[in-house]
Amino acid sequence: MPPRPRAAVLPLVAVFAAGYLAAYLLPTIVGHLGSSPGGLGLSSAHAGAVGSALLLSSAGAGLTLASRVDRLGPVRLARAGLLLMVAGFALAAGTSHVPLVVAGCVIGGFGSGTATAVAAVGIAARQDPHRASVLGLLTTSATAGALYLVLPRLGGGHALPFAAIACAAALALPAAGRLPAAPDRVASPRPDAGVPARLPHRRAGAVLAVAMLCWSMAQNALWGVSGRIGLDRAGLSEAALGLVFAVALGGGLAGVGAAGALGSRLGRAVPIGVGTAVIATCVAVSASAGGAVPFATGEVLWNTVYPVVLSYLIGLAASLDGQGRWAVLAGSASNLGVACGPLAGTLLAGHAGYPVMGAVLACVLFATAVPLTAVALHSGGRVLLPGTVRRRGGAAAAAVAGAAGAPAGAVPELGGTELVVTDIEVAPMPVPEAVLVPPAAAPPALREEPAAQLTSV
Repeated sequence: MPPRPRAAVLPLVAVFAAGYLAAYLLPTIVGHLGSSPGGLGLSSAHAGAVGSALLLSSAGAGLTLASRVDRLGPVRLARAGLLLMVAGFALAAGTSHVPLVVAGCVIGGFGSGTATAVAAVGIAARQDPHRASVLGLLTTSATAGALYLVLPRLGGGHALPFAAIACAAALALPAAGRLPAAPDRVASPRPDAGVPARLPHRRAGAVLAVAMLCWSMAQNALWGVSGRIGLDRAGLSEAALGLVFAVALGGGLAGVGAAGALGSRLGRAVPIGVGTAVIATCVAVSASAGGAVPFATGEVLWNTVYPVVLSYLIGLAASLDGQGRWAVLAGSASNLGVACGPLAGTLLAGHAGYPVMGAVLACVLFATAVPLTAVALHSGGRVLLPGTVRRRGGAAAAAVAGAAGAPAGAVPELGGTELVVTDIEVAPMPVPEAVLVPPAAAPPALREEPAAQLTSV
């Protein structure tokens, strides 16, 4: 008996959330490695470099495994990735020796990237990848928001965020065992659908991957130093800063919920383009904030819109290839940007100051909005309504709409009955006597008009 759709997606969501958690906790990781009470005392640049090493290892895992998940087995890879997360982050939490902390971050980051790659392939294989990615982001935002509230109350020390990530990975291990042995691929009308095909939509996918790299780098350049801005410029205490981040991630929960309710009613281009422009504005406001109110406003609004746009980008990448290769490649490119972000942010802030850094990052985001919107317009198409699918293409249109992430219920099942064909009997048409053509020369169609059957749809 096949698993129910809702039950089948829950293991994917658990693995997705565990893999993404380290990136969501990046500000507190960098802060606890730096000059926070009980931290390791690293400089801002060195702490940012450790965070970058963690995320770079995660991106490397995704790039390495982009086309190997099915061959190696999702269950085996997910378990290996989660075990690496447990081992690596437990090592980083259990020692104060900086080289061992860095080694633990690299090991845990590779495991995080492995888990994320498995989840990305599984999400891309679903009929509605946008909905699955929304559930994953909701779970990640809720988990990270709770940790931002709890961790400051447990005291200082660099071990807390690493231990939290290791525990989350351990809790996700049972879910990894319930992943399907091989993801069900999106149905295709091509007769050779079972044969491994060359990577489709290469130009659109390459543009999307490069743009997502820059998009992620610009935001994580600020995200990696947001803790320092809140403490140094906005004058917040560590507990108040944790509250701001928790509220911001709570706004992300509301935003992702709204994205799930909206679905593809507006397509992908509008949420991606407009959302990126809003994010750019928030980045500039938050980086230049000199008080608690503008800083909190920028952070909350930014983190509300960010997961909305990310969910549409994940769905867009998944729609380019039903085998999930573009989803993994674009996600890995995004992770490369995430990895470069903290180091870029600390270097920019150190040389030019936070306000100039915010202005530069906002310009980068405005620039990336153009290619991202273009890919969404070119590859995503407009939303297909049920009648449109039935009238214009039947099964082929249903396959295209399903691969593009159309709303559930809007696409007819492949191979199912579409519309009933009704036979209409038409009476014979009498030939007028006034026809001047002699009967012998008249065409057969004019001599006799037998009953015909027409069909209408």
